[in-house]
Amino acid sequence: MGKIVMSGPQNVSLDGVVQDPDGEEGFRLGGWFVQFGGKDLEQWNKLALDEALRAEAWLLGRRSYEFFGQRWRPRNGELADRLNSMPKYVVSSTLEAPEWNNTTVLKGDVVSEVSKLKQEIDGEVHVPASNQLARTLFEHDLVDELRLVVFPVVLGDGERLFGETRSEKPMRLVDIKTIGDGLAFLTYELVRDASHDAEHPSTERSQAVTKATSAELHPAPAGAS
Repeated sequence: MGKIVMSGPQNVSLDGVVQDPDGEEGFRLGGWFVQFGGKDLEQWNKLALDEALRAEAWLLGRRSYEFFGQRWRPRNGELADRLNSMPKYVVSSTLEAPEWNNTTVLKGDVVSEVSKLKQEIDGEVHVPASNQLARTLFEHDLVDELRLVVFPVVLGDGERLFGETRSEKPMRLVDIKTIGDGLAFLTYELVRDASHDAEHPSTERSQAVTKATSAELHPAPAGAS
């Protein structure tokens, strides 16, 4: 059975804004990806390749599909080659002739189509950007994991990653890494049974995350054992 992962990686500001990271949508605060990523983007690019290699397929909304397709189809290189050859599934009721190779159009009910996809694919299916699609999947508990790259800025305005949900969605922090000097890479998994998790906390997992965080923030000096 497959696993739906919100990643691409998923870039987000400290206050949860995901709108116009590249500044190409005309949002007055757009362009924060480069502005606040700075020299850390070299390490971000390595993470993007790692995430692409982990994914068995991409799942996208139509706008994100067209954006990424225009960006990556003309390119070559390890990341571009991976994305161009990877199976891609795009949710759209109107797209008839997808231009990005190895694309399958999902025209039916989103929840039913993605539930079927999870049964058919053995591995990770990544959802990059595609904010409206991601919200729908999240609302119906189809997202298994979130991988967020948090940028060191509070934008104060813009479209957030999450909208309103019918109920709370408990998540469990499972990994923390720093990307370069200023970016945080956080991994959360959905808690399927919150009551059981509260009664039986994973002490071992919590200790592992705590140790990893300490090691990232306070590395041992050179030569220390």
